Amino acid sequence: MPGEFVDPYVDSETGVLRNLVGARTYDDLARAEGELASLRMGELIERGGLRPAGTLDDFCQIHHALFQDIYGWAGRIRTVEIRKNLEGSEFFLPSTNIAMGMEWSHSELLGDNMLKGLERPKFIERLAYHYDNYNFVHPFREGNGRTQRVFWTLLCHDAGYDLDWRLVSGEENDEASRLAAEDRDYSQLISMFSKIVSPCDSSVPINRELVEVSHLREG
Repeated sequence: MPGEFVDPYVDSETGVLRNLVGARTYDDLARAEGELASLRMGELIERGGLRPAGTLDDFCQIHHALFQDIYGWAGRIRTVEIRKNLEGSEFFLPSTNIAMGMEWSHSELLGDNMLKGLERPKFIERLAYHYDNYNFVHPFREGNGRTQRVFWTLLCHDAGYDLDWRLVSGEENDEASRLAAEDRDYSQLISMFSKIVSPCDSSVPINRELVEVSHLREG
């Protein structure tokens, strides 16, 4: 059909995202992502030295580290518009505004001193706010959720709190994020983070198991 949108990230023959592993079905691609991204995530956490500040470069670096074995465009911002594959879901930030959206989110985070020095209730409240800001940008065609989890795990650990993502289901995260984005209702995000946030010693290396959760798959 003339003028019909063709997603350049999708293989027209298989209907799945173009990939480096030869996956031709959604399930095969999901398995490859789970295995390879988990290995790269472990390397990233164990290597240490990455202290992200919330810039677009930080997110691109993390995304590339996680998905370099799977996508040729790992670490590059998307050029198409995306939304959750759910009826009635709204689009994320337009691709042309990604750089601006990340810059604004970063400035807001700086205004909160990177979440440092906050008591737990206030920390959770502000974390929910900033998580929503970054989530709405959704800078990549796929892998935004896992990139965000690594970013927040690293940043929050530096601020004196650990996040145990094993305690959250993908459905819970999606619904909490939807309410925040569409209704400005942060209550479910706050509830979610209340379950997974715990004080930590920022001088002690992060436990990689806190972020290695393949069931929390999100694009």
